[in-house]
Amino acid sequence: MMMTPWVLRIIIANVVMYFLTTASPALMSALTFVPEYLLFRPWTLVTYMFLHVGFQHIFFNMLGLFFFGPRLEMELGSKNFLILYFISGITGALVSFAFSASTAIVGASGGVFGVELGFAYFWPRMPIYIWGVIPVEARWLVVGMTILSIYGGMGFAMNGVAHFAHLGGFLGAYVYLKLFYKKYEPEAPAVERPPDVHREDVERWSKIERDKLHVVNREELDRIMNKLNTSGVHSLTAIERAFLERFSAQ
Repeated sequence: MMMTPWVLRIIIANVVMYFLTTASPALMSALTFVPEYLLFRPWTLVTYMFLHVGFQHIFFNMLGLFFFGPRLEMELGSKNFLILYFISGITGALVSFAFSASTAIVGASGGVFGVELGFAYFWPRMPIYIWGVIPVEARWLVVGMTILSIYGGMGFAMNGVAHFAHLGGFLGAYVYLKLFYKKYEPEAPAVERPPDVHREDVERWSKIERDKLHVVNREELDRIMNKLNTSGVHSLTAIERAFLERFSAQ
C-alpha cells in the first residue's frame, strides 16, 4: 500500500506525542480536551487528537488511518484531506461537548472516523475485511459503526470510549464533503467564436473565376463551395474562409 505524505506525517506526530505524553503526564493534562475548560484552553480542540492512552488505543487508530487514509488523500489532494481530517476531529470534540460535557476526551478517533466515512463516500461498495476474513462493504461498515456508537453513547456499552466523538467525526466529514468540497475539474478550453459572415461575403466567394485557378486550387474551391452549400457557412473553418477571401480578392 502506498503511503501518502500527510497520512505518514499524522501517524508520526501521533507516535511522537504518545511517547512524550507517556513520559510527561503534565503535558497530557495540558493538551487533553476537557469540555468545561474549552473557553480557557481552546487549543485542546486540536491537540486532543494527538493523544492516546495505552498502546492498543493508538495502534487501532493509526491502523485505521493507515488503511483508509492514503487512498482518500490521493482522491481529495493533501489540502482537502487535511481539512476533512481536522474538521472531523474538531466536530468530534464539539459533539462530545454537546452530549457529554463532563467527559474529557483524547484520541485521533474523531479524525480517523471522518477518514473512514470519506472512504465510504467515494467507494461505498469497496469490501473491507473485518479481522482480515469477513468482507463488509465500506458503506455498511460505517452504518454499523454509527449504530454501535449511538448504542454506546446512550450508556449501554463500552464505558470509557468517546462514542460521541466518533459520531462527530462522521458528521464533520459528511458535512464537509457535501457542502464545501468541490472536486477539481479543469475548465474547458475557450472556443474561439468564428467571425460573422455576411451575404455579401458569400456572393463575393461565389464569383471567384474557377477557370483561372490552378487545378489544385480549383479542386479545393469546388470542395469548399460544396461544403458551404451543403452544411452552411458556419461549417467552414478559418483556413477555408481565408482561402475564399484570398481568391475572391484577386
